[in-house]
Amino acid sequence: MFKNRYLYFLLLTTAMSFGQIGGKYTYQFLNLVTSPRQAALGGKVITNRDYDVNQGIFNPASINPEMDNHLSLNYGSYFGEVTYGTGAYAYTWDRHVQTFHAGVSYVNYGTFEGRDETGLLTGDFTGSEIALSFGYAYNIPYSDFYIGASGKFISSTLESYNSFGAAVDIGAIYVDDYNDINIALVVRNAGVQITTYAGMQEPLPLEIIAGISQEVENVPVRWHITLENLQQWNIAFSNPNRAEQDIEGGTTEEKVGFVNNALRHLILGAELFPGKSFNIRAGYNFRRGEELRVVDQRNFSGISAGLSLRFNKLRFDYSYSRYTLAANTSLFGLTINLQ
Repeated sequence: MFKNRYLYFLLLTTAMSFGQIGGKYTYQFLNLVTSPRQAALGGKVITNRDYDVNQGIFNPASINPEMDNHLSLNYGSYFGEVTYGTGAYAYTWDRHVQTFHAGVSYVNYGTFEGRDETGLLTGDFTGSEIALSFGYAYNIPYSDFYIGASGKFISSTLESYNSFGAAVDIGAIYVDDYNDINIALVVRNAGVQITTYAGMQEPLPLEIIAGISQEVENVPVRWHITLENLQQWNIAFSNPNRAEQDIEGGTTEEKVGFVNNALRHLILGAELFPGKSFNIRAGYNFRRGEELRVVDQRNFSGISAGLSLRFNKLRFDYSYSRYTLAANTSLFGLTINLQ
């Protein structure tokens, strides 16, 4: 009975972490985007070091005094009944101690029909996961380098089965104010599953991400380049729908070349009027676009877009991400300056 129920959970987490990387790790919700801004720029931007308090969840090195006393709440509907959200808050103790950051991420998988091995109903059950994080960043003296770390406490519940874990994120960012260039590197989800669901230890979704961004001179645009899943070079897989059959009935699998695999590590994004009261964002995730596209049909998988609008101390954010013909996601966010 547990195997049947656990299968539903695996299907959801695999969909959340599409492709070759998915299905190998527990707590896959840790890789969900943390804000509409991040989602609109392709999903894993780590180079923003400004007012965006949500950025501290994904890259602790980005925590800075400009986030002081900012509270952000984000909510989105994923696939089917799955919903998720994040929250973040930063507080500057003083200009010497710098800024502390707290974040929360959760996902609710909705309600499932429980059945035994014969298919008989045993009652409905639910599943959910949550992670609490606490982070801090430090400016290396007499330099433009910032380093940061955050600890995460993770709780996962599936019907009557529970699991707890702990992880750390370690990040670094270099800020070149003269050329408006930021370069960042993050190691995420380095941790352990403390208690298991049913006695089987599972690894966490460790990931290494690098990124660079720059605001173009005399043009109100900031571009972003992100390289994801650097801990594993080969993240491509052969799509069975693209296999070729010969006249004898044999099958030849699709061959994924060097360039195709390399591009699946790449995410591109751009932000128009960055830091202003109103801005527009767009991004493209190559891995999402390649792995979720329909053969011989254009469906624009991998594209994302969004906008932001600020009224005094309130900022509203929205993003739309294209996954497949049948599944797209929208994420809504509200940031409040409590000063």
